[in-house]
Amino acid sequence: MTAPDYGRSFALWRAAAAEDWQDYTHHAFVEGLRDGSLPRRCFVNYLIQDYVFLVHFSRAWSMAVVKSETMEEMKTCAATVDALVNHEMALHIRTCAAAGIDEAALFTATEAPANLAYTRYVLDAGMQGDFLDLMAALLPCVMGYGEIGQRLAQTRSADTPYAEWIETYADPDYQALCQTVGAMVDAAVARRIGDLETAPRRTALQNRFSTATRLEVGFWQMGLDLP
Repeated sequence: MTAPDYGRSFALWRAAAAEDWQDYTHHAFVEGLRDGSLPRRCFVNYLIQDYVFLVHFSRAWSMAVVKSETMEEMKTCAATVDALVNHEMALHIRTCAAAGIDEAALFTATEAPANLAYTRYVLDAGMQGDFLDLMAALLPCVMGYGEIGQRLAQTRSADTPYAEWIETYADPDYQALCQTVGAMVDAAVARRIGDLETAPRRTALQNRFSTATRLEVGFWQMGLDLP
């Protein structure tokens, strides 16, 4: 499957992290979602941790609003916070409620070490760095889920019980969000450092992206490694 077009900056970062990206987007957890073989208890465990993750992820995107330099950046980042808080997290609430876990329990769940490492890395990228540092750390999650959702929607087993999760990220609205964020990042890169391929900061930004991608791999593995 051809990689979706989420912008030039993302494509460059993705290509430079190809091995890690493959491990992330084709992890055994992901393939279990596709063919339905993922144990339900692993999925629920993942959803609980992902809810906690999204709380911190939303805070990181809110930080991006603060670090924005243009109104378009502010609008895109604010819209992403809205999509996370008011839409994506709803899937977790519904699924966990069916398993007898209410939203209050989700919000106060104990973070797994892999979750703690990833969320604090992203927040630190925003606190320590600038807008581009934060975007490089945020994009693996946003774009990776878009790519995974699109691929799984085309190849999933007809009877997988995880169709709703897959369709959430294959949905045209989520795909449009990925494209909008990608265009915003391209404009932000051009405005701040010029050509990403020749900019002195390319290596540092690539390291941000690659590290976040490896942390995504660890997050999937956390879903499989039940406590």
